[in-house]
This record gives sequence, structure tokens and C-alpha cells, in this order.
Amino acid sequence: MQRHAPSPSHSPDPRVLRAVRQVALAGLALVLVWPAARGYSQWLGWGPLWLLGMPMTAWWALYRFRLPRWRVRRVPGARAMRRGPQARRRTAPRRGIAGLLARAA
Repeated sequence: MQRHAPSPSHSPDPRVLRAVRQVALAGLALVLVWPAARGYSQWLGWGPLWLLGMPMTAWWALYRFRLPRWRVRRVPGARAMRRGPQARRRTAPRRGIAGLLARAA
């Protein structure tokens, strides 16, 4: 199975996006307003995980887990990264019998 890179113009289905956004905002309202929603339930687990964490993760998944692009500030006077090839390591001198044989030849 061949995977294709997501196109930059990919946008999720607006109906699904709207539903997930409404669930996430309703969960946020419940956690902020109702103290019992911030607690732990024996059957469901930690309330904010299901009311906020999972809907927010679904919202993020609709955008294919893209991270926001942060603008990098350049400090005046800071040196730029070198663009040349990486330095090569020198070969270590041979030791032991192989080194003696190589010198003798």
C-alpha cells in the first residue's frame, strides 16, 4: 500500500468539522460550569479527558495532525547556519598486526 503525502489544500468536510467543534465547545462549557464534569467516574474515567481531550484530538485529526507553523525570528547579528557539506572524519591509524603489516609493505 502506497501512502501519498497530504495535499496542502486539504480541508476536512465542513459538516464533520462543525459537529466535532460543537462537541468540543460543549465539553469545554461542561467542564467550566459543572464541577462534577471535572471529576472521576468509576465507569467512564476522568471526565475532562472525554469531554475535552478526545473531541479536541478528533478536531486535530481532521486536519491530519498538522502543527501550526511558527514564524522564526532572526536575531540581528546572529550567524546563519553553514550550508556546506558536513565534515568528514579522518581514518584512524591501524593498530596491532594489521598496522605493522601495512607499514612494512
